[in-house]
Amino acid sequence: MADDYWATKHPNGWQVKGAGNERATSVHRTQADAWSEAKSRARASGGEAYLTKENGQIRERNTYGRDPRSTKG
Repeated sequence: MADDYWATKHPNGWQVKGAGNERATSVHRTQADAWSEAKSRARASGGEAYLTKENGQIRERNTYGRDPRSTKG
């Protein structure tokens, strides 16, 4: 089962949340640490990792497992 993970702002730093979860999976001091954890979890599940800016806009997105895009690159 592919799970998606989001690295978003949290009152105590940055959090990683699984898609559809209300609570944080983990909380980190820096955005870089949260992004690394989100990518690691998405890679393990074959899902996607999303990194957001402080305002909530998606800043970066990585797909692991089966990429729905049919073109190379």
